[in-house]
Parts: sequence; structure tokens; C-alpha cells
Amino acid sequence: MGISRKSESVDQIERRAFDDTKAGVKGLVDAGVTKIPPLFHHPLDQSEQPSKLGDTKHVIPVLDLTDADKGPSERQEIVERVREASETWGFFQVVNHGIPLHVLDEIIDGVRRFHEQDLEVKKELYTRDQKKPFVYNSNFDLYSSPALNWRDTFLYCIAPNPPKPEELPEICRDILLEYGKHIMKLGTLLFELLSEALGLNPNHLKDLGCAEGLLGLGHYYPACPEPDLTLGTTKHSDNDFLTVLLQDRIGGLQVLYENTWIDIAPVPGALVVNIGDLLQLITNDKFKSVEHRVLANLEGPRISVASFFRDGLKASTKPLGPMKELLSEDNPPKYRETTVAEYVAYFQAKGLDGTSALLHFRI
Repeated sequence: MGISRKSESVDQIERRAFDDTKAGVKGLVDAGVTKIPPLFHHPLDQSEQPSKLGDTKHVIPVLDLTDADKGPSERQEIVERVREASETWGFFQVVNHGIPLHVLDEIIDGVRRFHEQDLEVKKELYTRDQKKPFVYNSNFDLYSSPALNWRDTFLYCIAPNPPKPEELPEICRDILLEYGKHIMKLGTLLFELLSEALGLNPNHLKDLGCAEGLLGLGHYYPACPEPDLTLGTTKHSDNDFLTVLLQDRIGGLQVLYENTWIDIAPVPGALVVNIGDLLQLITNDKFKSVEHRVLANLEGPRISVASFFRDGLKASTKPLGPMKELLSEDNPPKYRETTVAEYVAYFQAKGLDGTSALLHFRI
């Protein structure tokens, strides 16, 4: 039974009104807002230190992937750096990853073209039905989050069941399909390196199905008139095994390291890689899924493309728990078994409320 409009709070009515415009945050900016609506106001978290701009002591590792194919000793060095970054930061950047620069430029441009096309065309694709092959909306957790984010997004499935070309918007169809193929190939290499960093066979994570499912997300963060009052994306960790992120030159991505927000400055041609909750769960906390956020920005729009490696839907009922190869008497399982389907459902129902979904699955 649906909620009657009468029993809805003022907050819910305002959220529904925003949703009903189907114009997203970009619609507010296009309408000329100079003050952001209270729905987007985020309370300050007093427990965290502000970001350290220009902090050179805390710089996310940048790994050159050409070294992975040079020889056993060079590969071992890369594996060691992947292990160190995954255990401490939960984040690293990769260069010479095999994706041509013109493809990176074109996917950023394709996301921009989609979000900046005629509103009436975009409205046709606006939906909250996650089962559709292409989903465009603003704030996936619109009705559950404490405060809204200054961001619009589209989402599409790349694997295991890629959409038919005609199911994707013509304005960015070709580049979405091409970029997806490149990311699948890169994912295979990354999961090999991560497997080796755990002391396991290179195909171990792949054989578990970690690289089977892939979602693509095209984020659009419009320029914000009051960036200090809101966020582009609330503090969260990712509900997947691994995320590969392409960000444009504007920046704003921060990672929470030792209770301090550290900027992940854009590196030309680089991709940001971060460990997701599901990889932290199956490695029994050896690899860290670290909280991160995106600042709202006076400059804009900021464009980013996130690729989420998540178990394929067909395998989502498969039980998932800490890998027995990593367990011992001194290192018992820290998480109960779950499934990707259960984990994702819990994460989405909870929304971006600033807490980790992993806590719910701890033993």
C-alpha cells in the first residue's frame, strides 16, 4: 500500500516535487537558483578534520601498469604496491592502463552531452526502475537519505547482460559501449594483481565471479551557488568489489585517511581505482573499502564516470563470505555470509547516510 499524500511530511512532499520535475539538479541551476533548497543542506561532521589542500605527505599512490608486463620482478613490484595501497589507502591511481586518451576524453564528453541535451528528451528516460537497461535520475536514495546530493546520474549495465545498442541514448551510445569493453579488459588485469597481492593464484578473484558484473555510472555535478552548504556526494564506501573512476580536471574527490579528508587530485590520463565493500568482506578486512566523498564546487559542471565491478545478477544468490584461504585460528571470519543481492538491497535501502553498510554484516 502506498503512503497517502496526507500522511507525508513536508520534507517528503518537497522531495517528491523535486523528483516530479524530472529535471534533476541541473534543472535547478538552469532555473537560476542562487540559494540551494534546504533539502540539499548537509550538517557539518565535527569529528573529521578538514581537507589538507596541497598536502604532499598524503598523496594517493600512482601506479604505472606498463610495468606489470615487463617481467617477473617488475610485476612483483607492482603487486607489492597494489597490496600496500589496498591495505592502507583502499585507493590508488593507474596510468598506462591501455585505454587510449581519446576514449577517456570521449566518454567524459558523452556524459556531458547526455546531461546537457534538451530536457524534454531527457525526461523520457527519467526513472527509478532499477531493472531498466538505462536509468537516469537524481539521487538514487532521494527518499531515504538525510540530505540530497548536488548531482545527477545515469546508470547502465555493461556485463554480464549488456544492453542492446538501441536501449542506450543515441547521443552517447557508441562511446558507452566502447568504454565498457576497455574497462572489462582493465578489470581482468586489476583482479589478477589484487589476487597476487593476496598471495593467491592470479585468477582467484576472477574465478569467484568478481569481474563478471559491471555497471557504468555517468555523474554530472553542476556548478553550485553555495558549495559550503552541500556535497556532490555524501561520505560513503562503494557497494561493489572494485570501482574504476575517471574524473575530469575539476577535482573534488576526497578520501578519508586517518580521520582527515585528503584530496585525490586529477592526474591527466589516470584512472582512480578503489576497493569496494564486497572485496573488504571477502578478504576479511585485509583490503580496505575506504570512505570517500565529492565536494560541491563553484566551478562546474564536474563530470565523472564510475565503473562498478559487482557480481553478475545470475550469480547474486551465491553465498559470499571471507575467503577460506585467508582464514586461520588467528584470523577467524569477521563477517557472516551474505549474497551480492542482499548486500546491495541493504545498501540501497539505507542510502548514503554516512555509515558503512559493512557494519550490518559483521559477526
